Amino acid sequence: MLNLFRCGSIAGAMLGALGAAVAQTPSSYPDRPIRLVVAFVPGGATDTMARQILGELTEALGQPVLVENRPGANGYVGWNHVAAAAPDGYTLLLAENALAMSQALHKKATSSFDPLTQYDAIASVASSPMVLVVANNVKANTVQELIAYSKAGPQKMNYASAGVGSVTHLVMEVFRDGVGMDAMHVPYKGGGQAVADVIAGHIPVTFASTQVAKSLVEGGRIKALAVTSTARSPALPSVPTLKEAGVSHADVDLRFWYGIFGPKGIPEAAKAKLNKAVASVMSDPKVRERLARLDIAPDYAPGAALSTKLENEIRNWTAFVDAKNIKPE
Repeated sequence: MLNLFRCGSIAGAMLGALGAAVAQTPSSYPDRPIRLVVAFVPGGATDTMARQILGELTEALGQPVLVENRPGANGYVGWNHVAAAAPDGYTLLLAENALAMSQALHKKATSSFDPLTQYDAIASVASSPMVLVVANNVKANTVQELIAYSKAGPQKMNYASAGVGSVTHLVMEVFRDGVGMDAMHVPYKGGGQAVADVIAGHIPVTFASTQVAKSLVEGGRIKALAVTSTARSPALPSVPTLKEAGVSHADVDLRFWYGIFGPKGIPEAAKAKLNKAVASVMSDPKVRERLARLDIAPDYAPGAALSTKLENEIRNWTAFVDAKNIKPE
């Protein structure tokens, strides 16, 4: 009986200590490095965006914030990894609107993944227009010339994307629908690889973020035909908007937007610290100046607003995908 009492006392003490440690965790958060997962390969728009804010996030949180690229399955490898991670605030996701677009396209047909129920939205980060770019060996310097070029060949023109359901995939589908251009989709494992093959002349056209396209266009390695913003991009001021190029399109947002998410159940205190850190970073003049050179607009909003944005985006893109009968490939 005495041994049982002692065992019970020890067990009680251990549980009490564990409870105290758990209770202390939010106030001590973070006390080790944080992984910021990007669901695509290095060199793409989301990876580039993540690396623009790492230093300031590290400073704001007092712990290293490290990018971890987990590409595969058109984003689902990284997205599912974060959804299944411990909800302790040490595994986060920097996602873009592909998160909504893929849900609209796949409708859970190939996955039970659901970002609306499996993620905590931490904060909206930024937004950025996209650029329609072509290889230098494409005989087109305007959108209208590209349309004519696509119709001149004996076969359908190919276009590259960062993957099925990616931002570049569905934005190109919106563009094709708007101009009546027939083209074959060639999905890659990330935007960096897609743009690399356009640079090499292996594939004629893709959409890219302004931060990826800017130096390539200025260096003469690819040509930019139009931007998806309502006004010309400060990063590429000589490039017309789609509207200026005579393109009308479906009522969907053709910009990249970025937000930080974590697995469902992150302690409120940890979420509050993350939210505060993101707000601080996105208001930092050094960060804003750096992003402005790439035509990325700081667009901070708290987690509730990001969650609403994601829900609205899924609904809007589902309407477009269903109306145009676009199928997963």
